[in-house]
Amino acid sequence: MDAIKKFYDVHLLPYVLICACTNKSAKKQREIVVPKAEGTVLEIGFGSGLNIAFYDPIKIKKLWALDPTEKLLNLAKSKIANSRFPIQTLNCFAEKIPLPDNSIDTALMTYTMCSITEPLKANKEIKRVLRPNGKLIFCEHGISTNEKDARWQKKLNPYWEKIAGGCQLTRNIPKIIESSDFKIIELEHRHLKGTPKFAGYNYWGEAVPN
Repeated sequence: MDAIKKFYDVHLLPYVLICACTNKSAKKQREIVVPKAEGTVLEIGFGSGLNIAFYDPIKIKKLWALDPTEKLLNLAKSKIANSRFPIQTLNCFAEKIPLPDNSIDTALMTYTMCSITEPLKANKEIKRVLRPNGKLIFCEHGISTNEKDARWQKKLNPYWEKIAGGCQLTRNIPKIIESSDFKIIELEHRHLKGTPKFAGYNYWGEAVPN
């Protein structure tokens, strides 16, 4: 079973994640949040580079592209090569970011906080590398505010996380961000049209270090 799981995680899961994150609703969300990034940017969960097309190149000085999955970063190579702004990859986990304190203007996370093993630790690392006037831009799926939908999320989560790379359906995104010593200054949330109820409740907005 371990060999099968390893094969799935290395050779199949990256494509499953790309497919899940390229639906019409997710694309619209990226169009809303990604262009807000500016300056020196750290993208957590860069993956195969799905957000590159949505950055405003005039506003980007440099992009640090962090992802722990080498396979996904390899899939992004052609997009990186054709980018209109400099991109440097970081093949590591967000819980330990190899960048100096106060070196980032904008941190961006899209559909990533759901699968980070220690999200509080990762967010505190993000705060560490952000400049005092920096900001965290986020767009994540999480626990629904509809009690019926939330009950289904809790029932499905143990099975979902096994096939979706550890992705959690039940995370309270605003609570996690605020518990990481951030202050949320903009927040919207709703179920996205055209997405399954168990995985389509989205939270997006901006937060600044406390």
